[in-house]
Amino acid sequence: MSASIEELRRQFEEDLSQAVSLDGVKSVRDKWLSRESGVITGEMKRLRDLSREERPAFGQAMNQLREFVETKLEEVRADVHKAEILKSRKRIDVTRPGFPYAKGAQHPIRRLQEEIEQIFLCLGFTVLDLPEVETDYYNFEALNMPRNHPARDAQDTFYFDENLLLRTHCSPVQVHAMESMKPPIRAVSTGKVYRRDPFDATHSPMFNQVDVLAVDEGITMGDLKGTLEVFLKCVFRPDIRMRLRPGFFPFVEPGAEVDISCIFCLGAGCRICKQSGWIEILGAGMVHPKVLRMSGVDDSRYSGFAWGMGIDRVAILKYGVDDIRLFFENDLRFLNQF
Repeated sequence: MSASIEELRRQFEEDLSQAVSLDGVKSVRDKWLSRESGVITGEMKRLRDLSREERPAFGQAMNQLREFVETKLEEVRADVHKAEILKSRKRIDVTRPGFPYAKGAQHPIRRLQEEIEQIFLCLGFTVLDLPEVETDYYNFEALNMPRNHPARDAQDTFYFDENLLLRTHCSPVQVHAMESMKPPIRAVSTGKVYRRDPFDATHSPMFNQVDVLAVDEGITMGDLKGTLEVFLKCVFRPDIRMRLRPGFFPFVEPGAEVDISCIFCLGAGCRICKQSGWIEILGAGMVHPKVLRMSGVDDSRYSGFAWGMGIDRVAILKYGVDDIRLFFENDLRFLNQF
């Protein structure tokens, strides 16, 4: 029995010495360790032909042979693999031109967001980074939104509990800024906001917004209009025109809807502006006295203006995109255009 085991070991070492590639090592492994037709598997089947006294010694010897085969196979496989790597390195032509690679770029929404922030920094505003998880107080109550306001309904807002929610706008910058800063205040906040909107060509449950606040003595609607004109001309084009229409927002009084002349037809009338020559772009107004008082600002001495605008909507107009979903689908065919 001992002689037959030694003969098997010798045959294995001879087979292994001829394995000079990973495929060769695999062939030796299959020949000796295959569960169906391996040499060791075939030898183990001889157990049933041996006497009860011979079986333990034979089984132990075969297990030792199996361990020896597995160890040697792994050692040779590692050596062959290392040799093939070194061989492949020697074949590298260092004079060959490199392969082309794609360069990363900023997402168009993020790029526009930074452009907007830079405009306000040049105008003397401070950019505040505010949390996306807000309290009901900052998101609604301190902005003069009553309990029965539709925006506070669970069908429109993502609530964690009765007090915490995903902010529905960046307007809490008004309260945060007035609580943490003393007039004169020039503050702006940009970032993601969340609403229970359908995901279609013009809506998304997550989108981006910019909100602006200025508080000082003697601020009027004229200051609001002048700042808006400068901002919109910087974002779109210098010859753009603007108009204000009466509008209602709980946190401003008076409030205004702001339109710009259509950037596609220059006010002549087209499909985009529905032949009107104007496109609604944002809501604005003078900060409501109640909002000033709740934030600790003396409304008899100070006044202010505020406005909010969807960055995604500006991107749709600025880049000529007809479906907001393209900004969120990570399609390189779309993103490579920017």
